[in-house]
Amino acid sequence: MTATGADLRRGPFAEGERVQLTDPKGRLHTITLEPGKEFHTHRGRLRHDDLIGSPDGSTVTNTAGVEYLALRPLLSDYVMSMPRGAAVVYPKDAGQIVTMADVFPGATVVEAGVGSGALSMSLLRAVGDEGRVLSFERREDFADIARGNARAFFGADHPAWTVHVGDLVESLPGAVEPGTVDRVVLDMLAPWECLGVVADALAPGGVLICYVATATQLSRVAEAMRDHGTFTEPQAWESMVRGWHLEGLAVRPEHRMHAHTGFLITTRRLAPGTRPPLRKRRPAKGAYGEEAADAGAGTTAPDRHFGQDAEFTSEAMGERAVSDKKIRRMRRAMAEPAGESGAGVTGVSPDEPTTGEATPAD
Repeated sequence: MTATGADLRRGPFAEGERVQLTDPKGRLHTITLEPGKEFHTHRGRLRHDDLIGSPDGSTVTNTAGVEYLALRPLLSDYVMSMPRGAAVVYPKDAGQIVTMADVFPGATVVEAGVGSGALSMSLLRAVGDEGRVLSFERREDFADIARGNARAFFGADHPAWTVHVGDLVESLPGAVEPGTVDRVVLDMLAPWECLGVVADALAPGGVLICYVATATQLSRVAEAMRDHGTFTEPQAWESMVRGWHLEGLAVRPEHRMHAHTGFLITTRRLAPGTRPPLRKRRPAKGAYGEEAADAGAGTTAPDRHFGQDAEFTSEAMGERAVSDKKIRRMRRAMAEPAGESGAGVTGVSPDEPTTGEATPAD
């Protein structure tokens, strides 16, 4: 966020700004303020002019007497309500990635893939205007949607962000000097295929963190990190968030929660020429199966686990496919000036179920 953007977020609501409206039932609606426009629901109309010039945290009443709380959306709110091509990295995972990968102001971060841009915005917030985020996305339509989402949130193209359309393995060597990248975040189907170029790009001590949806992916990337020989022993975990109901004496856990979305696995780059210390722990007997024992030490663990012909696709991982028609519609919407396609984007209520929680494509 630039200084000008920060000042705007502290002042009154302005024309062209996004505002989050919360109705009496807790449902969220995000609108883009335009003079003369109105926000319509089945319970009345709300004039944008009644909000323009009001301070953050105001309340406003529509024509039917329904009162709304008006706030600038937090990044976590925006991510959950913004248009999405690929499913997004949930805020609970984005927070873990920024913290556990130690993404710091001024850092050079490589990200693949971009998806809808949710994680990209968290990374940009962390590195600041003086850092660099180089994002790689194979699909140009996803890249366009991500750029549009980030532009709508920050108010302009972020100065630290560069989006490359193409394959990470092919594009990364020409985009950065060897040993100059501080952090790498891989959110993709087969991160083990990229370990070679990632190792070359990372500075010694640099962090690699991968976000994968399934246990099969987690196992394969962990074994690939060990076999590569240039990374520390990987660590893996998942996070689950459960909200609480707060109503007088009825204080209890919510009946629904954001449980498994994905696994995170992290490792660090060793100094050139350094080999990782020998592991003292022996694998459990049969951990790699009987076929692995027969194959001997010369066969890598990923091959012993899954075989050379194992194919990792979005459908095979259980991800719901996004139709080309939907992607084209959102891409056109991103290219239109603000407000031309409607009053705004309706948000997701905290009580409503969401789809596509786990994704290796964002």
